[in-house]
Amino acid sequence: MDDSASAMKQSLQLKIGQSLTLTPQLQQAIKLLQLSTLDLQQAIEETLASNPLLEREEDQPEPATEHDIDFSSSTPVADDGYDLAIDTRWEDLMPSSAPPMSAGDGGDRQFAERDAVPESLHSHLLWQLNTTRFSDIDYNIALAFIDAVDGNGRLTQTPEDILASLTLPEIELDEVMAVLHRLQHFEPTGIFAVDLRECLLIQLRQLPEDTPFRDIAGASVNRHIDQIATAEPRQLARRLRCSEDELRGALALIRSLDPMPGAAVGEQKTEYVVPDVFVRRVNGLWRVELNPDIAPKLRINSSYAGLVNKSGSESDKTYVKDNLQEARWFMKGLLNRNETLLKVSAKIVEHQQSFLEVGEEAMRPLVLAEIAEQIDMHESTISRATTKKYMHTPRGVFELKYFFSSHVATAEGGECSSTAIRALIKKLVLVESSKKPLSDSKLCALLKEQGVMVARRTVAKYREQLNIPSSNERKRLF
Repeated sequence: MDDSASAMKQSLQLKIGQSLTLTPQLQQAIKLLQLSTLDLQQAIEETLASNPLLEREEDQPEPATEHDIDFSSSTPVADDGYDLAIDTRWEDLMPSSAPPMSAGDGGDRQFAERDAVPESLHSHLLWQLNTTRFSDIDYNIALAFIDAVDGNGRLTQTPEDILASLTLPEIELDEVMAVLHRLQHFEPTGIFAVDLRECLLIQLRQLPEDTPFRDIAGASVNRHIDQIATAEPRQLARRLRCSEDELRGALALIRSLDPMPGAAVGEQKTEYVVPDVFVRRVNGLWRVELNPDIAPKLRINSSYAGLVNKSGSESDKTYVKDNLQEARWFMKGLLNRNETLLKVSAKIVEHQQSFLEVGEEAMRPLVLAEIAEQIDMHESTISRATTKKYMHTPRGVFELKYFFSSHVATAEGGECSSTAIRALIKKLVLVESSKKPLSDSKLCALLKEQGVMVARRTVAKYREQLNIPSSNERKRLF
């Protein structure tokens, strides 16, 4: 009994260790950093609505010497012209990233257009159905077909499946097919097809009879649709009993058709890109600055903040104190976000200066770890800072992640980025002979002549990423 008691005796031990604790401030800073500009604006508006101590500065913007982040003055980043100045002095007034609603924006102007539900393919077909004369039975059959159409306008059920699903008495397949043929005249042309072949044939049948090469195109789709992309033009012309010139005209007509007509109906949700960073060349030097148009100012409401030291109930003081602390944390998180975004963008521009001056062919290989090491941050932080953040350059607007690419060895022992290799492949294909397109092996050899050591399968992968057909398909298209 004594032995078992001694074995279960409890004891206290002291251990020293390190662990990372995500404080609420750190969690909020991480969340703000990974938000896109539009999402950040929404977060700012929600915080302004929930925290009475935080308000938007309505006055005109002050000079950039005190509160604005200006990349064009003081503190050089590199000797080749990268300047960086970040005002790290903490004040209640600081730049953020949510533009205020001006009085001239129109308010409720075009309210119906903004909030109207976009038309879908299903509603578009129902509208046409309701404006077409159908008997009650045929109307129900048409409804079943409309419900079986996917977003591309293709039928997901066969007419036999539709017939089996209907509970209408004495309905035969011929009546179902008659309704289907009427529906195939709806807009957009080519819908209610079971497969690609039928979709193209519907579009060809509805073209005027005097359309050049219409009959040859119909015969090609009807009998040889699987061979159109790969067959030798001379052999395919012999099968269709036409000349090669007539076949080329028919293929051009087929390429003008829409293989997914239903996808064109319905308003797609537009995602607007607001540049977070501007890059421009000033006096021969590349300079980076935050977008000033998305940086109004936030401040602490001094009237409410003064209530902390005034008499009142303890609950009121606690409420004001908690909101004051939350407002300071939020503003500090915005400042950290801007500083991190500016540092990362400056280093990207420093690495990719050749891209800005020459183009994609001069893109240097770059990974997150390189930027993280140079600005003394973790790779995860760099990943958050470059996701859904955009840079406006003289060559266009690019997501920050666009400037990162893998390494490929060169003959001189250096490295080339995958983005540059894709640009070289695209350039070689553009200048190739139409009668003798470059194969993947030939592209590989030409790249090696330029010092880029890359395998043929890698060339094929990059070519497919550029949506460039194979050499056989390009020869047929030419």
